Amino acid sequence: MINKTVKDADEAIRDITSNAVLMLGGFGLSGIPENCISALLKKDISGLTCISNNAGVDDFGIGLMLKKRMVKKMISSYVGENAEFERQLLSGELEVELIPQGTLAERVRAGGAGIPAFFTPAGVGTEVAEGKEIREFDGKLYLMERCLKADFSIVKAWKGDTAGNLIYKGTARNFNPMMAAAGKITIAEVEELVPAGELDPNTIHTPGIYVQRIFQGKDYEKRIEQKTIRK
Repeated sequence: MINKTVKDADEAIRDITSNAVLMLGGFGLSGIPENCISALLKKDISGLTCISNNAGVDDFGIGLMLKKRMVKKMISSYVGENAEFERQLLSGELEVELIPQGTLAERVRAGGAGIPAFFTPAGVGTEVAEGKEIREFDGKLYLMERCLKADFSIVKAWKGDTAGNLIYKGTARNFNPMMAAAGKITIAEVEELVPAGELDPNTIHTPGIYVQRIFQGKDYEKRIEQKTIRK
């Protein structure tokens, strides 16, 4: 069995260069590839297109990449917690494609499944529909959306094995599994890396066939965007 283990995040993202298209998994700040983002910040690259549900916050996640001017375009659904993102958007420094969350998820899933386009009712009659084909099915209007794919998909899982099989925990299952399938090269960082054969096949969320590189991450902060506690 092929061992897909690499030493660390620096080695995993070694060939990501300027102008690459990246998918970054996670939901809010849950399940984001913290180690790979930190490694990217050390590289002198720019012009990146980042596909991610959110844009991090000002001092964490993709927000740090925005602050360093590494990102040319964001393809996202939710960006409400990032003041620097807002500033770059309003000043015209950053290209932004805002997508309904379900549409973003399906565009990524379609990319991994080899489906070039699909029709959805979400966005019909709004700015989202501008310039896109609309068809009627059974008396209802639907918008054609193209799939999304990436040069590199960077995902974070709870546990993985040396063959690249991945198990996610909780909210990290939002976007990480579908992005893992939609990249030409998929890089996975995991909290716990075990030998191939140790994971129960019935619990695996992403089969190793989709993953090219895997490493055990460290020092995860696992920040919470908005903490709400009961009085």
